[in-house]
Amino acid sequence: MIASLNSDYISPEEYLKAEELSPIKHEYRNGEVYAMAGASNTHVLMAGNLFALLRNHIRGSGCRAYISDTKIDIKTINTYYYPDLAVSCDQRDRQFNNFLRHPCLIIEVLSPTTEAFDRGDKFADYRQLESLREYVLISQNQMRIDCFRRNAEGNWVLYSYSNGDKIYLESIDFRCLVAAVYEDVSFTPNQE
Repeated sequence: MIASLNSDYISPEEYLKAEELSPIKHEYRNGEVYAMAGASNTHVLMAGNLFALLRNHIRGSGCRAYISDTKIDIKTINTYYYPDLAVSCDQRDRQFNNFLRHPCLIIEVLSPTTEAFDRGDKFADYRQLESLREYVLISQNQMRIDCFRRNAEGNWVLYSYSNGDKIYLESIDFRCLVAAVYEDVSFTPNQE
């Protein structure tokens, strides 16, 4: 969640060093650093629910699930993002301490201030990752999960899931009810 911009250019090395000491998280996009805003309780519940389900599913498979404090390094475009969840099955990622370069699955919980960026520029940036098979966006306003999946031809295909559906994540052969992701989440009367 991007909250503010620091317009002074810094190198990726300076960013990583400063980020280790910073009390708040920042994303980095080609020399520009963006402070991240906090998440709502609903956001945290949904991310936590899905992390627990994914972690249990991939246990013993060689894949690892990471939650919001692990950055994704998109080296080809000099960018680091903090997704809400990521899964890597690539052994090369085990050499890194606080970022991944080869995730197969990235998940973002949408918020009103970040939804356009998550669907637009951030998704375009994530698509630079050759390892990425699926990009998942989870709505906070209604029971809706959009899964963008890269097909054999390299094109991205949208699969939308809503209340009553079972979501399928092909990259890790995972299935669960959409309702499980939204467990303990309450919608206001004008929402779902």
